[in-house]
Formats: sequence, structure tokens, C-alpha cells
Amino acid sequence: MTHTEKQRLAPKAPATGGMLPAALRNYVRNRDSGVVLVAIVIGALSGLLVAIISGISEFIHSLLFNIPFDVHLSATGTISWERTLFVPMCGGALLSLLAWIVGNRLKGQMADAIEANALLGGRVSMRGSLLISIQTLMSNGAGGSVGLEAGYTQICAAFSSYFGRTLAARRSDMRLLVACGAAGAISAAFNAPLAGSFYAFEVVLGAYTAANLVPVVGSAVAAWLVARHLNQQAFLQIAGYPTPVSAEMIGQTVLIGVICALASITLMLMIATFERAFQPLRWFRGALRPVVGGALLGGMALLTPTVLGAGHGAMQLLLIAQPTWLLLTTTILLKALASSVSLGSGFRGGLFFASLMLGALIGMLYGTVAGNVFPNVALQPGTAAIAAMAALGTGVLGAPFAMICLALEITGEFSLTVGAIVAASVTALIVRELFGYSFATWRFHLRGEVIRGPQDVGWIRQFNAAALMRSDFETVPGQMSIAEVQKLYPPGRMKQIVLRDPSGRYAGIVLLSELHATELAGDRSISELVRQKDEFLQPQMSIREIMSAFETTEADVLVVVDNADDRTAIGTVSETHTLRIYGEELDRRNQEMFFR
Repeated sequence: MTHTEKQRLAPKAPATGGMLPAALRNYVRNRDSGVVLVAIVIGALSGLLVAIISGISEFIHSLLFNIPFDVHLSATGTISWERTLFVPMCGGALLSLLAWIVGNRLKGQMADAIEANALLGGRVSMRGSLLISIQTLMSNGAGGSVGLEAGYTQICAAFSSYFGRTLAARRSDMRLLVACGAAGAISAAFNAPLAGSFYAFEVVLGAYTAANLVPVVGSAVAAWLVARHLNQQAFLQIAGYPTPVSAEMIGQTVLIGVICALASITLMLMIATFERAFQPLRWFRGALRPVVGGALLGGMALLTPTVLGAGHGAMQLLLIAQPTWLLLTTTILLKALASSVSLGSGFRGGLFFASLMLGALIGMLYGTVAGNVFPNVALQPGTAAIAAMAALGTGVLGAPFAMICLALEITGEFSLTVGAIVAASVTALIVRELFGYSFATWRFHLRGEVIRGPQDVGWIRQFNAAALMRSDFETVPGQMSIAEVQKLYPPGRMKQIVLRDPSGRYAGIVLLSELHATELAGDRSISELVRQKDEFLQPQMSIREIMSAFETTEADVLVVVDNADDRTAIGTVSETHTLRIYGEELDRRNQEMFFR
């Protein structure tokens, strides 16, 4: 690669305004301990932010639904019917008003941690993240059947990205810091530092490496310690004795994994279906969508308040109370429907906790039904609940290790963790084979994005045809004779020339080796030797699309045109140069991933 090409392809240096002192920046950039210290600070801040947002949510629930401050919304059966019905509707109206005020001004700044790490090199917008967090808090506060974990991870990732920018962090370190923020958020939210760490590796970074272990774990543990002192509530308590590990136990957890795989796919499809169903409600810029969604949610809440909010209290209450199979079935169906309506109508929030609640209830339903049919071998409902919780969470999030660690941290029981391992593994396999997406990547797919996970593919878009092309190419009119072109371009001067038609449009390529070896008469038109007349590149095509075009056309060189309509040639790209650039950058990214 020439020096000019390197200058053109190299990322721009960050602006120095608002950055921390140079000595501190250099320490973080050049020393592993510097990154670890920043990660610990991010973790402590994440724990504080999670505690604050959680406290605000409880205050809003207490104020709007007239319930005690320390009581979970979904576990309260004394809410008046007026509040149950109208608070979600008013919350939907407020969300519409906020969307109308903000308009499209922040539309390009709404990337979450996964998208930011996949496409933007870990750059998360602070303003967009604040908006998402406020919308999530408003949705959950008004009773929307969504979890706060989306708001937790968004705001923590935004502060992590801000720290990275002020430290002039490298692209790989920016992505790592965003993962540290997400790890801290999940760790603090569920009192589970192991689950938070593996959530970061599986969902936000897309890979586990030894170089990233200490910063991510340090952030998760710091967040856990802070949240533990500010919020003493345990995430979940399981009643009863665990089922011992046995062949019967393993076989039943396999069955639970199959059931949860199908349930997770159904849940994701339900949300997509409701999003399409609410699309026609575009009056007043779509303001009616969350209002109608709030009305439907309020109607379901009149049947059972367990559909309101994330469902922490309802899940704990049901796990301890050992309800009948009919109540469990009804709750599962209504909770799945409520979450689908909430997210489909425009309420902002996550599906993380809803998947855990639904999984736990499905496991309890299995344990209850199987206990009545096969009382001697059936799984104890608590054991089945933990296995199904890990399995359904895996199907929705695509993070089996995070779910397994969550099961271990909740229970501290080896036998329960074995069941979670088996069920989560089976679910992961089936969902990958039958569906191919987690909830986050499924939503990217519905938006038209091609990313399938948090792996860093944003750099591929930086290397497009406009950046890779050479502009020093020769063109000739397609009506010139072979003899004239042979005189103008003797052998060895170049490899090919570009033809243009009378209107100046691209008309194909002629190889000089074929031009001087042809047996056609010299007075014949040069256009008779043309290749790739309708095969060309456009400036915005990524390096991966370019390589695919070379493979399809079996060409050595392709011409770049300004657009598909005018077809004015503006440069050429060779396959050799493209493969060299791609190989060098791929090696560079691998070095960044595994070594600092």
C-alpha cells in the first residue's frame, strides 16, 4: 500500500477538545492496568446509575398506582381499576408527546450498545441514550410490560463510551469499555457479576478473550458491590428442594429446552407481528399507537396485575405460592401478550426480564403438570423453573453462558445449574437452527440491518469502493477502431482501458493483452473486445460486497461508476488490491481483539 493510500484509508485522529490530560490518556492507552482502573470506575458508576433508575421507577409506581414504595407493581392486587386502565394509556400519550417534541433530531443517535459495538466502533451517543433511558423509565413507570434492563445498559454504555472518547481510546478499547458498562448494568440489576460479565462477552463484545477478562469482570464486580450496598433486595428466591442430578433429570431438562426454544421463537415472532399490526395507526405521527397499546395493556391488567411492569414481584410470588396449572397457563399467555403489545405499540424497554419470568413460569407449569402425571420422577417445580428460565433467556438473548451463570448465582446449587446448562444448550442449538436470531439481532433484521451480532463489522463499511479505487485510469470512446487504440496504448503500458459510449456512459473494459493478441481486423470497432459491460461497482459498496462481486464476475478489475443511472466511470478497483487491504485490516482487528 502506498503512503497516499494509507493516509486516505487511515481513521481520522480524534479531536482533542474536552479530553483528559495527555499523561492519563497515554497511561490508559498503553497499560493494561489503566484500562482495568477505568473499567472499575465505570462499574461503580453503573451500579450507582442502576440503583438510581430503579429507585425512580419504584417511586413512579408508588405515585401513579398508589401502592407502597417497597412493593413491586406486578405483585400488587389492590390497584383501583381506574388507575389500572388509564395510567398505561396516559403513559402511552406521554411517550407520543416526547416523540413529537424530539422528532427526528436524534434518529441517527439511537444505537444501543450492540449496534454501537458492531457498526460504530463503540461510539454511543449520550443524548440518544438519555432519550432511550427516559423512554424506558416512562414506559416501565406507566406499567408497560417491559424491563428496565434496556435503559440500564443504554445509559451505562453511553457513559462508558464518553469515558473512552475523553481518553482518546482505540477502537478496540472503546468497544471493550462499552462492554464493561453493559456488564456493570446487568451485574447490578440482577446481583449477578458472573452473569453480567458473560452477558458482556456474548451479547456486547461477541467474543471472549483473556485480554478482556479482567476489565469486564472488574466492572461487573464493582457494579455489584455498589448496587448491593444501595439495594439489599435479592433478585430471586427458589422454594423447595432441588431435584438431584440423574438420567431422568437430564432427560426432562432436554425436553424443557425444546419447549423453551419453541416458546422463545414464538415470543419474538409475536412482537414482530404486533409491530406490523400497529403500523396502520399512523395518525398524528403515530401518536395513537402507544395510547391504543396502553389501553390493551390496561385491559389485560384488569384480569391480572402480573402483566404490569417488568414482573419481578409476580415471579417471586408465583414461585413461592405454587399456583395451579390453570393460573400458570393464564399468566404465561397474558404476560407474553402484554410484552408483545407493549413493545409492538411503541413502549420502550427490554425483553430480558420478561423472558426470565416467562421461562420460570413455563418451568413451574411443566413441574406442576408432570408432578401430577409422574409424581415419582417429575422435576421439582423450582428445579424446572430455573432450567426453563435459563433456557428461555438463552433463546431470547442468545447468551447461554450468561443464563447459566445467572442460574448458579441465584441458587448456588450444582444440581440446578446442571439442569440450566442442559436446557440452555438445547435451546441455543434449536433457536440457531430454526430461527437464527436472538431478539436484538432479530430487531436489526426487521430494520434492514445485516449484522448478526456485536462482532465489529463497522470497519468493513469504512473500506468502500470510493476509498479503494484508483482514479488514474484511461478511457477511450467505444467507436474507435482497434488499430487506433493499439497505436495509443502499446503493450506493457497498462493492463486495461475503460470504454465509454457516445453519451459518456461506462461501456465496459478491454484488456490490453487481448487487444494486441486479437485476430480481428484493425478497422473493426474496439467495442467488439469489450468485457464486463454491465458489471460495475458503486462508490458506497463495502469491501465485502466488492469481494463478492469479484467472485461472481470472475474479473480481475472492476470499474466504479458514480451511480447506476448515469454510469460515469470514476475509478477502478483490482481484486489483488482489495484482498490485500482486507487481509491486512482483518489481521489488525484480530491483533486488537487478542492483544492490546
